[in-house]
Amino acid sequence: MALRLGLTSFGGPIAHIGHFRREYVVRRGWLDEAAFADLVALCQSLPGPASSQLGVAIGTRRAGLAGGLAAWLGFTLPSAIALTVLGLLATGVDVSGAGWVHGLKLAAVAIVAQAVYAMARTLATDLPRRLLAVAAAAVALAWATPFSQVAIIAAGAVIGWLVLTAPDVPQTTASEARVVSRRTGLIALAGFVVLLVGTPLARAADGQVAAMVEAYVRAGALVFGGGHVVLPLLDASVVGPGWVPESAFLAGYGAAQAVPGPLFTFAAYLGTVAEPEPNGVLGAAIAIVAIFLPGVLLVIAALPFWDGLRARPAVRRALGGTNAAVVGLLAAALYSPVWTGSVTAPIDVVVAAAGLGLLLTGRVPPVVVVVLAAVAGQLLAVVT
Repeated sequence: MALRLGLTSFGGPIAHIGHFRREYVVRRGWLDEAAFADLVALCQSLPGPASSQLGVAIGTRRAGLAGGLAAWLGFTLPSAIALTVLGLLATGVDVSGAGWVHGLKLAAVAIVAQAVYAMARTLATDLPRRLLAVAAAAVALAWATPFSQVAIIAAGAVIGWLVLTAPDVPQTTASEARVVSRRTGLIALAGFVVLLVGTPLARAADGQVAAMVEAYVRAGALVFGGGHVVLPLLDASVVGPGWVPESAFLAGYGAAQAVPGPLFTFAAYLGTVAEPEPNGVLGAAIAIVAIFLPGVLLVIAALPFWDGLRARPAVRRALGGTNAAVVGLLAAALYSPVWTGSVTAPIDVVVAAAGLGLLLTGRVPPVVVVVLAAVAGQLLAVVT
């Protein structure tokens, strides 16, 4: 079931939730609407890949930890394999100057712009949140380091806790059998803390593998909402130290929109093309496990305690501040590196704007926009 979703779920995290609801609630009846909404609320409140975490939560609820692992593998492997193959092909030939690659970069402009618009409408709904998002974007542009992203997210949580109004608590669902014990949840939480604290210490030993693991763990552990929000952290983590060229990063990001499944599997492409070693299939495997593991551990840790946590006003205020801050981070990433690394001529603005217009209609999926932008880029390369 999860494998079928991994092969057919296009459209990003919000669309994935719709696919999951249709399959698990409507067709299979594995859980009711209230229980599904409760799990969606949990996964949207945790850092990590929200749609993948939702799949893990449903699989765990259905068949324990083994079911959660099976759900993650089925949903993740198709796109991870596809992007690894793309990375292997990209390393075998120089395509940096190809017109279709430039088109993929322009598709990334349209897709990220649409994501900023959609997220701002849902996560920055009042003046304080909008001001917080603008401040986060300004700081991110002025202070562009891997650690600035973490500091901005943490500051957003503190500001939200101090000044924002807590939203209403979602309705409590009917009780369900706890397939994850509190003891297991605490063990998973301890594993998350060990990852978050231990990987920076291991990186201090100057090992390239440890540095890669730490970079992807940080991206997976500190991004709320998943999907496009991971873009600025990954850019700072792999382009900043010179592991992946900016052009290859943006082209891969555009291509990642054309495959189904979670956008976090973009890490497989980055792990494949990174220099120095490990890269190739081994680099892809390291990147995939490192970026997903924190989010999987967190959702397992939270399942036994979720109802109590979400009722706390302080927690909801902090989450509101964090969500507004990530809108600002994504807006900053839209300018740099996405816009500055893609738009080089007036015609590029036209192509990107056309792609954005198609996405905003709500009737054209991202994969179509990616293909059209790639074709447009190749045609422009031929005629100019």
